[in-house]
Amino acid sequence: MTTFTAFTTLPDRDLAEALAERLEDLDPPAYGVGVFEIEDGSEKWEVGSYFTELPNDIVLDLLAAAHGAAPFVVSELPETDWVAHVRRELAPVEAGRFFVYGSHDADKVPADAIALRIDAAMAFGTGHHGTTLGCLKALDALERDGLRATNVADIGCGTAVLAMAAAKLWPEAVMASDIDPVAVETARANVEMNGLADRVICVEAAGFEHPHLKAVAPYDLIFANILKGPLITLAPDMAAHCGESGHIILSGILHEQADEVIAAYENVCFCLRARNEYGDWTTLVMQKA
Repeated sequence: MTTFTAFTTLPDRDLAEALAERLEDLDPPAYGVGVFEIEDGSEKWEVGSYFTELPNDIVLDLLAAAHGAAPFVVSELPETDWVAHVRRELAPVEAGRFFVYGSHDADKVPADAIALRIDAAMAFGTGHHGTTLGCLKALDALERDGLRATNVADIGCGTAVLAMAAAKLWPEAVMASDIDPVAVETARANVEMNGLADRVICVEAAGFEHPHLKAVAPYDLIFANILKGPLITLAPDMAAHCGESGHIILSGILHEQADEVIAAYENVCFCLRARNEYGDWTTLVMQKA
């Protein structure tokens, strides 16, 4: 099936959402429409839509002009076996002692590695992205430096790769949460697949807003691999749920955003312990004073 995409950018979320609603009413109709904040510090929003027939470029131009958007860029996507494509592109990742792989690379797992299986169909949070890679390396370094965490939380867990990594290091249960119910189901499937169902508890929650998350606090170690805005908003809650001398590993932060995130956490009594860059992304390790 031939697929066409149409993408544009806008300076305002409300305008972007209004444009997305109009795209859903087109003829031929879009079979998928998404609105995303562009993660480059520009505060712009992207609207993307997918069509099985070539959309009318005049209609798209009128819609863009009416909503203050840049002209749409329309492209034809080639027919692709995406699972096969992802399997080719997602080679195993080594992050310290951790080895993140898909089932198609099970024969490549080193004997002395801490193995974490994330299949290609569940690609977000595989370790290839600089944010996940940075968090895994930070965890490896903390444990090598003597950290023994008996109570761990992974906030915004995605595939739960970070929660599972912690569970591989320490025997105690790890809490993993995500605001997206699909992510929570994906996390549970990954936890089961890695034989950690009795060690990693996955719940749907925004931040720490879940009775179980609150009940087992304070935490020795908390991951939050999300985005700058939610990280800053979450800072007081992180301080409230992190134990004395506890550590936090933060990512989802572009390099130019790191100072602002550090300042927000220093304001709630965290001290910077490490700052590392992977690709376009910064990973921070901080400790509660």
